[in-house]
Amino acid sequence: MKLKQLEGLLGGLTQFPEPKVELEQYPTGPHIASRMLYTAENSFDDIAGKVVADFGCGCGTLAVASALLDAEHVMGIDIDPQSLELAQENADDLELDIDLIWSDIKNLNLKGLLVDTVVMNPPFGTRRKGADMEFLSMGLKVASRAVYSLHKTSTREHIKKAALRDCNAISAEVLCELRYDLPQTYKFHKKKEVDIAVDLWRFVPKAGRNS
Repeated sequence: MKLKQLEGLLGGLTQFPEPKVELEQYPTGPHIASRMLYTAENSFDDIAGKVVADFGCGCGTLAVASALLDAEHVMGIDIDPQSLELAQENADDLELDIDLIWSDIKNLNLKGLLVDTVVMNPPFGTRRKGADMEFLSMGLKVASRAVYSLHKTSTREHIKKAALRDCNAISAEVLCELRYDLPQTYKFHKKKEVDIAVDLWRFVPKAGRNS
């Protein structure tokens, strides 16, 4: 599948009608999501034929992208049941088979299921400090190949240090810097849209099979 085709399909997905501020629910736009998954597949062979888990899947954008790129098995995990309902609708609309799991990432138990690749757009940790690192830490425990994640560019040094020191990563690489167009989602947002610089990271766990 070509990048433009993937972006077009993701652009048709239903997004949060009423995002929950406490969960830092922001939609992963089709521009960023398509490039994230396309890079994971075409540069590293981490999606097609692999077991992929989308942490904090929200409406399922990254899970859907993984399925469209021929992942063998896709899971979407979220603490919010309404998000999972939306993710199911999005998967059904495209006739994709995605397993959706209602769970807090901190308490995630996949019961021995082997996961190759974790993809995620975690909370930035602005509402609850450290939320981003909780996601990353669990991702690196679960994934056997790689974790792909988006983090604010302003936190780059902190993310790299913490991943290598505390989160079981053997490598932490920024693949590219992207612009995250954040629409005026919540009442406390003063501007119609905010443009945030985010890094697309690829982390490899210490037990990872490829570097």
